[in-house]
Amino acid sequence: MDGFRSFPATPAHPTRKYWAINPKRPKREWKPLEDRSCTDLPWFLLFTLFLVGMCGICGFTIMTGGAARLVFGYDSYGNTCGQRNEPIEGVRLSGLDHTDRKFVFFLDPCNIDIIQRKIKSMALCVSQCPTEELATYHDLKRFAMINGSELCSYELPGHKYPQLPERFEKCPKLPVPESKALPVFNRCTPVDISCYAKFAEAVVTFVSDNSMLNRLIAGVAASKEIIVGLCLLALVLSMILMVIIRYISAVLVWILTALVVLGSLGGTSVLWWLYIDYRMTMNETMTKDLRETEEPIDDMKTIKDHAQGLLIYAVSATVFTGILLLLMLFMRKRVALTIALFHVAGKVFIHLPLLALQPFYTFLALSLFWVYWIMVLLFLGTTGNPEKNEDTGLVEFRLTGALQYMTWYHAVGLIWISEFILACQQMTVAGAVVTYYFTRDKTKLPVTPILSSVLRLVRYHLGTVAKGSFIITLVKIPRLILMYIHNQLKGKENACARCMLKTCICCLWCLEKCLNYLNQNAYAATAINSTNFCTSARDAFMILVENALRVATINTVGDFVLFLGKILIVTCTAFAGVLALNYQRDYTEWVLPLIIVCLFAFLVAHCFLSIFEIVVDVLFLCFAIDTKYNNGTPGREFYMDKALMEFVENSRRSMAMEERGRSKRARPKEDVELTEVKAMAPGTSSA
Repeated sequence: MDGFRSFPATPAHPTRKYWAINPKRPKREWKPLEDRSCTDLPWFLLFTLFLVGMCGICGFTIMTGGAARLVFGYDSYGNTCGQRNEPIEGVRLSGLDHTDRKFVFFLDPCNIDIIQRKIKSMALCVSQCPTEELATYHDLKRFAMINGSELCSYELPGHKYPQLPERFEKCPKLPVPESKALPVFNRCTPVDISCYAKFAEAVVTFVSDNSMLNRLIAGVAASKEIIVGLCLLALVLSMILMVIIRYISAVLVWILTALVVLGSLGGTSVLWWLYIDYRMTMNETMTKDLRETEEPIDDMKTIKDHAQGLLIYAVSATVFTGILLLLMLFMRKRVALTIALFHVAGKVFIHLPLLALQPFYTFLALSLFWVYWIMVLLFLGTTGNPEKNEDTGLVEFRLTGALQYMTWYHAVGLIWISEFILACQQMTVAGAVVTYYFTRDKTKLPVTPILSSVLRLVRYHLGTVAKGSFIITLVKIPRLILMYIHNQLKGKENACARCMLKTCICCLWCLEKCLNYLNQNAYAATAINSTNFCTSARDAFMILVENALRVATINTVGDFVLFLGKILIVTCTAFAGVLALNYQRDYTEWVLPLIIVCLFAFLVAHCFLSIFEIVVDVLFLCFAIDTKYNNGTPGREFYMDKALMEFVENSRRSMAMEERGRSKRARPKEDVELTEVKAMAPGTSSA
């Protein structure tokens, strides 16, 4: 509350304001500058060089034949199918001309290494895949003579297949299944994929031996239409919630509060009612069966399991509802602040409707990059020097020496560039919101503030985004390494080591979250004053520290309300799921469909509300800056919206009333003490 009245009235205050930002530019103000300059140019050059290195890895895989070997395939002697090859030293049958042999054929396509996830079979380049099942070596000979496609090793003549003693080792395993070539990768794949059942053999065995898991999977299969319908319902509810946030933000908090309370209480009540109804039905059925048969019921344990499962759902819902009500009880006094903040955020979306599409653009950019990254990773798997496997006698391509570091470089690129794309979204949203906030006349906003923000980012601030994303990468990489070590040592390390690993992972995760929040505010400061990353981070950090109570209140309540919105969508979807699945009396089969639906509902709600959360966080910083350097007097007018002005004035009046109340409560006590002194004074003198 101190932040609402700590407005220095000295004439030197503006000078001190500018000095806190940049002592070299004393006339600069906290508002978007028209005259901008490039920020963190060395980091932009460093990131550009890193991108060149990523493209260089892709070019290296293409130039050395790794891409061609992946796409066109190669045989067990190192020859790429569909082209002329150079001989490999020490490898026989290498350097063959396979211009007419464009398809890869495996002698034993069903010999699959489940652990290594590859086919342990000799591969040959053939001119045509077998179009029918070949049951004998005479069929292999006939196929070779008619189609000119020899399916045995290159040194064996096709017309002698039935007589050659080497046919058992160097010819395909009989019977040869009918195959078709994959559309792009030119691999002969059996039409009947039953031989690939080895991949699922362990899973099938586990499912068949585990009756509970079998029932859960059966429940998902039986409820697939309901699951799809509930997922669509979650999508519709998320869109409706965005409409509510956009148009009626003033009453959103109260609506959310009431609906979440009613939804939680209603869902809990329904679960308890279903449990009681099921117990009563179960008792009546058991009593009737015992009277008729006078023998114990065989499926007694199954019935009790159903009742126990429903009881667990009801108790869990009750605990969740209790915790939620307690949280809302403690947060009730901060609802007014949330209403004002969401009102302004709703206006931002009214003036900048394209903000709602930013997550989709970011997802599209991430998807395209991930596809490229996976493609290059596959290229790397077939790139390198040819090496003959002594156990199998097959030729494999492996990266050796310094080339091995390309894989690590490529892995770092996945993290850094992904964080860079996410940071670009934050900078774009921050630039648009800052432009909106610090424009007094909203009719003078740019025609496309989002596009203007993107152009400013590309022209001036890519270096700042690169530096901020690199800092996140430096924290994320050690955390991922520790997580990998923890998974590899699971069950082998002692309790102390396991605790230390988990502690380090947790600390790095917390540090990453804090840096993400600071980076987001640093991007907003850069969007305002066009300063480099370190300066912007320092300025934003000082602003947030000076307004810690106010910013913490806004941040806590805002995130809590957004969380309530996500919970509302999940609760309504789960409640609809309970009603839709009620026809299935086997309540133990509810759990997996409900988990799938609730997870999807939460992800959809998060996608829709994440952009709103970024807008709210940027408004936090703008609001804190506005209240620090302006007090509403002529020449120092607020930039904030009227809703926030009303909140500031109401907070001041509330604080003043509390101070007067404390003064009034203190005065009677002082008057009583003064009266007692005066009453004692005559008696003392007379004595």
